[in-house]
Amino acid sequence: MTSNLFSPITLRDLTVRNRLFVAPMCQYSAEDGSPTNWHTVHLGTRASGGAGLVMTEATAVAPEGRISPWDTGIWNDDQAEAFKPITDFIRSEGAVPAMQIAHAGRKASTSQPWNGGKLLSEADGGWQPVGPSDLPFDENLAVPRALTIREIGNLVEAWAAAAERALHAGFDVVELHFAHGYLAHEFLSPLSNTREDEYGGSPEKRARFPLEIARAVREVWPDNLPLFVRISATEYVDGGWDLDDAIKFCGWLKDAGVDLIDTSSGGNSPAQTLTPFTGYQVPFAAAIREQTGIATGAVGMITEAEQAEQILQSEQADAIFMGRELLRNPYWPLHAAAELGDRLNYWPKQYQRAAVYPGG
Repeated sequence: MTSNLFSPITLRDLTVRNRLFVAPMCQYSAEDGSPTNWHTVHLGTRASGGAGLVMTEATAVAPEGRISPWDTGIWNDDQAEAFKPITDFIRSEGAVPAMQIAHAGRKASTSQPWNGGKLLSEADGGWQPVGPSDLPFDENLAVPRALTIREIGNLVEAWAAAAERALHAGFDVVELHFAHGYLAHEFLSPLSNTREDEYGGSPEKRARFPLEIARAVREVWPDNLPLFVRISATEYVDGGWDLDDAIKFCGWLKDAGVDLIDTSSGGNSPAQTLTPFTGYQVPFAAAIREQTGIATGAVGMITEAEQAEQILQSEQADAIFMGRELLRNPYWPLHAAAELGDRLNYWPKQYQRAAVYPGG
């Protein structure tokens, strides 16, 4: 028998070979928004390592939507073309290529983490960040310029255009990044959105912008291919966005044609009170799945094969997104399959002489 983790999952007309998905992880190594050889190796290795779905880092829908000048983008056709060899290789290794599209909002224009992740001035290649309101994330980042109604509409169009380019580049899944304190999340949260127009105030108005994005992308994304959304299920701040808000929002996303919620948390306030522990975000995925009936992915400090298997067996989530563990070992899925007793032919033929199967 095949384990739950290594059983296929079908979303719309797309079947993924297993339920182990590579989470989006920024690499800060792009050139003018285009992926480089680093991205080819980084993403390609995870595909040959046995993951079912391989997702790009947060890829910006506009230049000012990058976290840093070294983020990937999908706002022009050259960038889409640069991704084609990567999607071709991922698919040739049996995995599904997926792209997360994003806008960093008020958390944009920073240096690479290994250079401190500090705010970049225009002289150093930075730019003026934007947001729903003129509230900075903290004292170390810029005061954003509040978006106008017209600019909001233009950004909705930019997300749809980015999805079309992602399809042209060969991706079978698009994920909308509505989490971690980036632009769409900033609109959702009362901590960062103090607008008094149709995009602020009530939960319905604060959700208007991300829902417009979801509907616009669903309209251009093929009906037979799935659409994912990553959310922060809570902000860990009194008076902020919480799980009840997230459950309601995910119901609206389901109605808009979203197929799976990639369930994360936090990131919109330096005041958040959080001490991560093993599987700490799994209950959020379980609650959203139970309350809305939408498929969910669990993510966050999931590092053991039996742990991932138990999450799926207990129907707390439909897929497992894995990040740091796959940075440490891109071949984790191949070893996990052996540990769970699955004899799978995922090993690349070039590596067959080193393959590990159940029983040693």
